[in-house]
Amino acid sequence: MTTIRKPTRRDVLKYGAAAAATTALCTPYVSRAWAETVEINMLAWYGHGEPDMVGAFEAANNVKFKPKYYAGGDNMMALIAQSPPGTYDIILSDGEFVQQLNAAGYIEEMNAADYPFDDMLYDDFKQFPGHWKDGKLYSMMVRCGHLGVSYNTTAVSDEEAMSYKAFWKPEIKGKVGHFDWHLPNLGQMSLTNGNGAKLWDQDEAGWTKIKETTMTLRPQVGGYFDYGGTFNGLKNGEMMAMAGIGDWITGVLERDGAPVKSLVPKEGGIQWTESYSIGKGTQKADMVKKFIQYMLSPEGQATSARMLAYPGFAITKGGRAKLNEVDPKEAQRTGQVDGMPNDPITLIKEGRIFYRDIPKQQSLEDWNEFWQEYKNA
Repeated sequence: MTTIRKPTRRDVLKYGAAAAATTALCTPYVSRAWAETVEINMLAWYGHGEPDMVGAFEAANNVKFKPKYYAGGDNMMALIAQSPPGTYDIILSDGEFVQQLNAAGYIEEMNAADYPFDDMLYDDFKQFPGHWKDGKLYSMMVRCGHLGVSYNTTAVSDEEAMSYKAFWKPEIKGKVGHFDWHLPNLGQMSLTNGNGAKLWDQDEAGWTKIKETTMTLRPQVGGYFDYGGTFNGLKNGEMMAMAGIGDWITGVLERDGAPVKSLVPKEGGIQWTESYSIGKGTQKADMVKKFIQYMLSPEGQATSARMLAYPGFAITKGGRAKLNEVDPKEAQRTGQVDGMPNDPITLIKEGRIFYRDIPKQQSLEDWNEFWQEYKNA
């Protein structure tokens, strides 16, 4: 008969230590294989949560982005208002809407020391309007682009496209489209009126003139489109010019060989600016911060500039250098090369670019009401 000896305290310590050592050696492998994937709820414009943008970060950090897409800052604000607090871990916002996000209590304060401000291409980007309040940072600019005259080169010449008056060209009547959002379109109509840097700050007389100018374009218009419709309208030649957009749409088509392009006209162009904020109440702030840091790294910036859904400009020196290294053709196409006449930073310095904003003497509701009236005219 075999006697089963009860293990002593020494045995427990001995074999327990050995087991712990073995476990420690295996832990890195086991944890990577079995750790639960962290889900990041993102609210953004279409494309920002797609594999070409987040795939590398997901693989390296065992996370999975769950994007909710919108078009237009008004829609973004409505989606957040309709969602329980803490729904979104990270929010991509148009730069001009950050103040509203902050005022509504939808975003967290950010630590400026966590981000590469010293690497920014332009001083304005370090203290971008609305991103700071009382010396505190609430949103981090990650990319931008310019709006101007977008057109089919077989119907509109480069010379004609150097003015918004190209939209009124008789030969393209019925073939001018609008990206269906009041802010960029009415901003361009304000520039058409010669308002320049005051384009968002017009009194009643100026606002009346913007509406009158816009109404004169109505006979030219063949439709109002969302992102997909804008893209397809230019691609299939249904639309020969498009108001309210820029290279963020035509660049995708141009890269595929379509006869379309965008220019910043003599009246000036509008800069769209996209920024990341950390959603109020998120439990994943550290991972969100890490992702924003990745998007501002040279690799992240080059990825962002070549985003499949719509291209943009790198905003850091390291990002521009990386773009020129990995895709010099795209860098040349978009002017993101030091010394080029259409360098986005040069255009800003020359006073030809105005940052998109919200109306100062009217409400967004005023602009949207007129936009609906215009569409139904």
